[in-house]
Amino acid sequence: MAAPGTCEQPSLSNKKMAIHVTNDIERSDITQGTMNDDDEFDCSQRAQLLRAVVLGANDGLVSIASLMMGVGAVKDDTKAMVLTGIAGLVAGACSMAIGEFVSVYTQKDVELAQRTRRVRKNAGHEEETTNQRLKLPNPLQAAIASAFAFTIGGVVPLLAAAFIRRQHTLRLAVVAAAASLALVVLGGVGAVLGRTPMVKSSVRVLIGGWMAMAITFGLTKLIGTTGL
Repeated sequence: MAAPGTCEQPSLSNKKMAIHVTNDIERSDITQGTMNDDDEFDCSQRAQLLRAVVLGANDGLVSIASLMMGVGAVKDDTKAMVLTGIAGLVAGACSMAIGEFVSVYTQKDVELAQRTRRVRKNAGHEEETTNQRLKLPNPLQAAIASAFAFTIGGVVPLLAAAFIRRQHTLRLAVVAAAASLALVVLGGVGAVLGRTPMVKSSVRVLIGGWMAMAITFGLTKLIGTTGL
């Protein structure tokens, strides 16, 4: 026992125990932080892929439907509408894939540079850097998803026009109706995946598609009739 009036000094074993507890807490904090970062990386990658799919399908649907409505404003030929739609579908899918690839690859370079600086600053190990690289955005995956989604969206008005060969006015109405229905469904799917109000999202997407088709139809009709 310590003498009266003196303070008992901590023993060496107690000091070691305190150090071990502190180190365990620090390692737990680092591990928890790493797990949180991993969750953020996974969410970021999923959000990137979701964005590519939703935007690709919406662009394909609106672009091809508007293009076919514009051609239908000045031509009654079904073949002209369908061929124009196919050409737009191929060109649009390639454009979406290339644009998405370049965009995501740029994002990947930026994130990789930021994580490399973070690892160097924290004196991280090579294994940690490798694990983080595995969770970087995938440009090829985003490009393929975007092109595929654009194609799926663009096929809807193409199929609608292909089945109506003789009645031109009916063909235009069917294309507009099929595109409108697909826009509502697409807006609803995006709302469910993004956890946003479904009605509001569907109406917003539908109105945007209607505006694109109406403007394309009207301007093409005007140019075709006035000979500009």
